[in-house]
Amino acid sequence: MSTTTVETSADVTERPAAGPAGGPGRGKRGVVASLASHGVLIAASLIALFPIAWLVFLSLGPDKDDYLHPGRIWSKMTLDNYSFVLQNTNFFDWLKSSLIVSLGTTVIGVTIAATTGYAVSRMRFPAYRKFMWVLLVTQMFPVAVLMVPMYQILSDLQLIDTYLGLILVYCSTAVPYCAWLLKGYFDTIPFEIDEAGRVDGLSPFGTFARLILPLAKPGLAVAAFYSFITAFGEVAFATTFLLDDEKYTLAVGLQSFVSEHDAQRNLMAATAVLIAIPVSAFFYLVQKNLVTGLTAGGTKG
Repeated sequence: MSTTTVETSADVTERPAAGPAGGPGRGKRGVVASLASHGVLIAASLIALFPIAWLVFLSLGPDKDDYLHPGRIWSKMTLDNYSFVLQNTNFFDWLKSSLIVSLGTTVIGVTIAATTGYAVSRMRFPAYRKFMWVLLVTQMFPVAVLMVPMYQILSDLQLIDTYLGLILVYCSTAVPYCAWLLKGYFDTIPFEIDEAGRVDGLSPFGTFARLILPLAKPGLAVAAFYSFITAFGEVAFATTFLLDDEKYTLAVGLQSFVSEHDAQRNLMAATAVLIAIPVSAFFYLVQKNLVTGLTAGGTKG
């Protein structure tokens, strides 16, 4: 009996040792799958980075027709295009206008969107669902349809050729999307936090400002980034509502390198690279919260 018991326990202890016999197959499959996934990611990264690298490369060509013969750029690379743009254009005026409009849109748009999203997430007022659908419907109209009525409204308010008028126009685009995004993010924050704030004597706005907003930083970062990008790169509204060339944004100023019969593509490429720098800096500031903010809002509600 004791011998049998010993043999049985020995068999049991030996069985896990036989497991690694199938391990190499599973290990090989794991290595192959890992290499394949890394290969796909590397290929996708190269595809995404190629247009940027190509733009930087063309910006180093001194002639406007170098894009037709890119191989010739290698022997005559220069930074003269950047020097010309910075010294002989209104680049810094365009940059100032872009930052004023973009940051103004970000601050006003995110403030309105955050209060709207929180109200719909926490309060049940009449037709609150229809209100959110109305915000969504406003995104369905193309720019060409909105241009004329917006111009008339801004003209009546004497806001044509002003930064405030353009900021309000951009907010009409950014606020509906950001309100939906933040509403979904506020839904993921437990309602017990609001109740705890009320117990501590905070008003509804105090609860929102002191307890909810600090927890919603990832969602606010995504909304801020979307609002900033919406205002920074938009052309149609800025071209229509800004008349003074000193108030042009960077996206509109870029058009000054395109005439009726010609386009200075080397200068356009250099300006486009310079335009990307503020956006990249803003992305770097908020990138820690972007992934969390983009995914958390879809987990509830």
